[in-house]
Amino acid sequence: METLDPVCGMSVDLDTTAHQFIYADQTYGFCCAHCLEKFKADPEQFLHTEQSANAVPTSPDTVYVCPMDPEVRADKPSPCPKCGMALEPEVAPLPTPTVEYVCPMHLEVVTALPGACPSCGMTLEPHAIDVQETPNSELIDMTRRFWIGVGFGFPVFLLAMGDMVFGARMQEVVSRPLSNWLQLIFTTPVVLWAGWPFFERAWASLKNTSANMFTLIAMGVGSAFVYSVAATVNPQWFPEGFQTDHGVPTYFETAVAITVLVLLGQVLESRAQTARVVLPDHDTDVPLALVKVGDLLRVRPGDKIPVDGVVVNGASTVDESMVTGEAIPVEKTVGTQVIGATINGTGSFTMRAERIGSETLLAHIVQMVANAQRTRAPIQRVADRVSEWFVPSVVLVAIVTLVVWGLWGPEPRFALALVNAVAVLIIACPCALGLATPMAIMVGTGRGAKSGVLVKHAAALEMLDRVEVLVIDKTGTLTEGRPQVSSISTIDGVVSETELLRLAGALEQSSQHPLALAVITRAVEQDMALPEVEDFQTVPGRGVEGTVDKRHILLGTEEFLIGHGVHTDVFTGEANELRHQGQTVIFLAVDKRLAGFLSVSDSVKPSTFEALSMLQAEGVRIVMATGDNALTAHAVGDTLGLNEVRAGVLPEEKQQIVADLQAEGRVVAMAGDGINDAPALAEAAVGIAMGTGADIAVESADITLVKGDLRGIARARQLSRSTLRNIRQNLFLAFIYNGVGVPVAAGLLYPLTGWFIDPIWASAAMTLSSISVITNALRLRSLDL
Repeated sequence: METLDPVCGMSVDLDTTAHQFIYADQTYGFCCAHCLEKFKADPEQFLHTEQSANAVPTSPDTVYVCPMDPEVRADKPSPCPKCGMALEPEVAPLPTPTVEYVCPMHLEVVTALPGACPSCGMTLEPHAIDVQETPNSELIDMTRRFWIGVGFGFPVFLLAMGDMVFGARMQEVVSRPLSNWLQLIFTTPVVLWAGWPFFERAWASLKNTSANMFTLIAMGVGSAFVYSVAATVNPQWFPEGFQTDHGVPTYFETAVAITVLVLLGQVLESRAQTARVVLPDHDTDVPLALVKVGDLLRVRPGDKIPVDGVVVNGASTVDESMVTGEAIPVEKTVGTQVIGATINGTGSFTMRAERIGSETLLAHIVQMVANAQRTRAPIQRVADRVSEWFVPSVVLVAIVTLVVWGLWGPEPRFALALVNAVAVLIIACPCALGLATPMAIMVGTGRGAKSGVLVKHAAALEMLDRVEVLVIDKTGTLTEGRPQVSSISTIDGVVSETELLRLAGALEQSSQHPLALAVITRAVEQDMALPEVEDFQTVPGRGVEGTVDKRHILLGTEEFLIGHGVHTDVFTGEANELRHQGQTVIFLAVDKRLAGFLSVSDSVKPSTFEALSMLQAEGVRIVMATGDNALTAHAVGDTLGLNEVRAGVLPEEKQQIVADLQAEGRVVAMAGDGINDAPALAEAAVGIAMGTGADIAVESADITLVKGDLRGIARARQLSRSTLRNIRQNLFLAFIYNGVGVPVAAGLLYPLTGWFIDPIWASAAMTLSSISVITNALRLRSLDL
């Protein structure tokens, strides 16, 4: 007997499965032992879930937003009152498979359910918050309407174009009055059902006094349809100017073609896993959603790593290019971290799940990219200003066209006046203009993410190419950020080297400074048991203090200890010699008595030299700002060929350096990785954080380099240039299209050539204009970074 696994929902045969459990006098079947154990732990949870599985989740807090006009928000799904696009829902955070719906032209419009943008009427597009794919309801609906439109529209074309295909014989088979009635029957469902969303969105735009492309489409299609219906029902209503040898011409095929082509455009625009759990007696595949933190997972050759975690057994190489942009596979052995969704090589290993769902690195990247794609670049203002006047201007041109052709056009002048006015309305659809910037931003930020460059704001991407000065941190940014204790010196009679290391390690346990890891690592290597710290305090950029074994301990820079009345003169010569070698000296005092110091070395990243050369070749001025001692800072600066070095600066002083440079009229970027860099990152025109650094630095920055490779800045600048160039190309295509298309559709060439554009071809041209912008933006996917 077939049933459903109440845990994962998979189909299970009770007659064959060995995983069964009787609860409340009912037998439940399970696909695997893992699901069985989860059910046993809390049956009511899964029974409740099963009973309510068919219910539509609702929330009084659900908000629906337009992707083209993000300021438009509603409490229920509906077309955008400004643009007519379907409003899209804002949704709950991961790990529940959710999606936000955003307008591609007005990216501030965000909703929790699909719909139309209230500003422009475009279909709101899904931006998945979950890593899992979610169905695009708008695509499904528009596709259904498109094919039904094609099915009912084909007979209309056959009847309307019959004379052209079959000649006069068509009149012998189907008379013109009968043909008109048949066309009316087949056109009605196309216009009034398949095309109904366009009329809804146009009406919403009028109610909200925000004319958009659907206003033009509805006016064009509606005019052609109503005119044709009247000509079919009672041709005598029309004056002689509308009459031909075969009666009053109808334009059912025009209404059908426009509707179907616009539906096709909507469809095209809408198109722009499991884990293997290790159990005590065997392995089993379970849905990814059921993986818990701490589960042991088997990763076989060629598998996609399911979640973030750490290798506990085995070894392999992993392709992390989709996250870091680096093509060379990375070796993974016991104790190393692995990233979810990256690809395992030829080896096999067992991993322990540490971050799942919304906590995985990939989920964070997806969320950051989605947020960036919803932001608006400053260059979008050009399109916004034009759009404010565009639709009213087009309507005015259409009215002028109707009047001029109706008064001075050739016979049947009234019919031709209507045809050309409709062509103007259709060909002038502002869709391409609205898509020009969002499409390029969407594709560009996605391309950057594939190369390990995550852009948080579109404005930062636009600004990056204009950066003149880069203020850059030292530790963890220019250097590896994996410092090591090189030497320990003590004062006889105060503490031993071992005791100094134990006290320093105890204090550094509570610190997040990169140098703290070096001290703790050395203590762990010597199997030290580190005592607890009381009254711990930290002064960013200076040092830490606390009580260890009832003794007051100070640990930090020379200035930090002097500020507490502890002088370090006894070590001046030895400390300076180490600083000249690029090492950092950390002093320790016990009960305000100098005890000794540790020197810590941190090698420069191999990629730093190349990165700085690339940036300097582009004319970027590099300023290194570090809280380290001046001798150490200048030693590193000399190694890297940097002339401007600011040493011994506190976090607020780094921020002031950035502010002062910007006050000089410079466009300044800041690159850093630590907590002490966060204020400067936020102050800079563009903040660039190392993905290997502190979370607060990443949160404060506009751009994150996933692997902490400074060459990513040069790649990001190239991405910025290419994206802006693509936006300008898109805007040019949109402007030139409308600049040429509207006058031609109005009949400007008719006196010279006898040409005018049929509304059918105007609709095709309108669709092609959007496709041309989308196609041009998609070229960014192949950008060589």
